[in-house]
Amino acid sequence: MKVAIVGAGAGGLAAAYDLCAAGHEVVVLEAADYVGGLAAGISTDRWDWSIERYYHHWFASDEHMLGLIEELGWKDQVLFPRPVTVVYHAGEFYALDSPIAVLRFPALSIFERLRLGMVIAYLKYVAHWQPLEKETAHDWLRRWIGERPYEILWKPLLVGKFGPYYQEVNMAWFWARIKARTPRLGTFDGGFQAFFDKFADKIKELGARIELSTPVHKIEPTEDGRLSVEAGGESHIVDQCLVTSSPGALAKMAPSLTGDYLEQLLELKSMGAIVMILALKQRLSEQGFYWHNLPKSAGFPYLSLVEHTNFVSPEHFDGDHLVYVGDYLEQGHEYFNLSDEGLLERFLPPLEQFNEDFNSDWLKDYWVFRTSYAQPVPPVNHSRSIPDIKTPIEGLWFASMSQVYPWDRGTNFAVEIGRRAASEMMRSGS
Repeated sequence: MKVAIVGAGAGGLAAAYDLCAAGHEVVVLEAADYVGGLAAGISTDRWDWSIERYYHHWFASDEHMLGLIEELGWKDQVLFPRPVTVVYHAGEFYALDSPIAVLRFPALSIFERLRLGMVIAYLKYVAHWQPLEKETAHDWLRRWIGERPYEILWKPLLVGKFGPYYQEVNMAWFWARIKARTPRLGTFDGGFQAFFDKFADKIKELGARIELSTPVHKIEPTEDGRLSVEAGGESHIVDQCLVTSSPGALAKMAPSLTGDYLEQLLELKSMGAIVMILALKQRLSEQGFYWHNLPKSAGFPYLSLVEHTNFVSPEHFDGDHLVYVGDYLEQGHEYFNLSDEGLLERFLPPLEQFNEDFNSDWLKDYWVFRTSYAQPVPPVNHSRSIPDIKTPIEGLWFASMSQVYPWDRGTNFAVEIGRRAASEMMRSGS
């Protein structure tokens, strides 16, 4: 078959890899001038490694991504440090990334801590997601861990991730976070961009073409039952096409989509994201904390602060100490229109709460990244609303992070759905 893949993120590249390995002719069309999608990175002339535009890591349980890397023979290039994740409460930071840490958390009574531990164990080892999607996380957690622990621990997470939709998110989404995530976090030698560049080169060796800076404008059926994919001033006539972008982007690209499928695409909600990367002269967290979860109610202008160089050594970045500050935001939030300088004015002063010696002289450089599609919002009974991988247009397929439910978005499940789509495409074309 001749196949076009729209998007060179983890899902698109994984699908391209399997299709090429099976002998099909593949062209990957990517609007950006780099591969990697939301997991792509940036670098400078001084750095040996790249840093991801939006903070990323792998979990030890990420079987699809780690399995792919093992297939490629690159397992020895995956690194798994054990960074420390903390939550903010009453002016202090506390680790909550192990059972012992939970039992030591002083903000809760011993009874509340034991109850919390039992609920987490139930979710991780016993519960199934299907019954849980019938109820919101807001209601389920308040009932089973108690009002006070919910207000201290999980409500700030839901508010931070989903903003005005936090009471709509179903419990299956929360279950998936407990079920799949591990304290050990992984990365690739050189950064995620090093992996994606190497993976893209492998796919090109198998015969694929990867065309960067080539946005797709239109996908339409042809009279002979094939598809016309218009991109970069060229019309690619293909047997099948896989789109790995957002639901809204697919709806615009494929004007022939109508009916229930189009309605499903347009009804899917998602949060955008904004991330600022700061290059500092000195370490911010003297305790060496990596990930700081921050409640909006405490006045922080972002959901999280992630000190990347407490995860990956600053020696890879010419001694720069790299810090992410980021947030998930509803589309239309003022941060999407605020200038980079205006954001810096908002984001820099709170750093004194992480290190009282911090001042603006520590700042060497900064970068700002924004995306309107970062976190799908899964309401109650969301499984009934997810568009199928196969669209009603013959030969047109769709695989996005809005469809990996109940799992959360990330490169691991992007690989899974990309490879699953490729398998279905090959079966349908045989």
